[in-house]
Amino acid sequence: MTAAQTLLQPLQSPYTGLMAYSTQQSEIFSVTGNPASLARLKIIAAGISAERRFLLNELNAYQAVAGLPTASGNFGIVTNYSGFSSYNETKMGLVYARSLGKKIDIGAQFNYHGISIAGYGNASTVSAEAGAIMHLADNLHAGLRVTNPVGGKFGKDNEKLPFIYSAGVGYDASDRFFIAAEIVKEENKPVTINAGFQYRLPALLHFRAGVSSATSQVWGGAGIRLPSFRIDLISSYHPQLGLTPGLLILFGKTERKNE
Repeated sequence: MTAAQTLLQPLQSPYTGLMAYSTQQSEIFSVTGNPASLARLKIIAAGISAERRFLLNELNAYQAVAGLPTASGNFGIVTNYSGFSSYNETKMGLVYARSLGKKIDIGAQFNYHGISIAGYGNASTVSAEAGAIMHLADNLHAGLRVTNPVGGKFGKDNEKLPFIYSAGVGYDASDRFFIAAEIVKEENKPVTINAGFQYRLPALLHFRAGVSSATSQVWGGAGIRLPSFRIDLISSYHPQLGLTPGLLILFGKTERKNE
């Protein structure tokens, strides 16, 4: 049996995922941090992102998300692609989330994973994940997420997707400043702590930065906000492997606040 392996998730994941633990700073990309965050979406929204991991063309990664609110709960899609023509990985997910009153949101996501290797063929599997976010106070939020608890496997070699669970907390110190942290445990890997903050200027600019403990990787970015459009320039730095630049674009209302 092979050890659990990780598909090439975007290195910018903490940049977007930590926003799941805020009702004032969250966005459509927050669903990548916890599917339950989709429950707070009020209008149709979408986003796309791209990154060049360690400045290598072969490790380019792309992500697209979209969300649709309905009276029966909110629906979304999450898609990922990474790699190049000789080796690439894809993931397509369907998300459903809803609020259970004012204090808790829940969400579930069902994923299809594919790997394509030139000369060897293709393999695929499925996985599921679930999350919950508790609104402990107007400005304090905490949540849990469980990914792949039953263990999807690729092909006859039985390469297994890892079991991952995480817990996060976020604090809206004001309508301009937000801090958050999460603990992530992936099967057969050490615990990772992701921590970060966002600060919004009185103008249309915002800054976001943080660190991931497992690799001592730092990340950050700056964006400009318009009523129905937002663009962020993102970067992360690995002490041994170097720089990863990225770009994120959001469509639809780019901020959601408590009612």
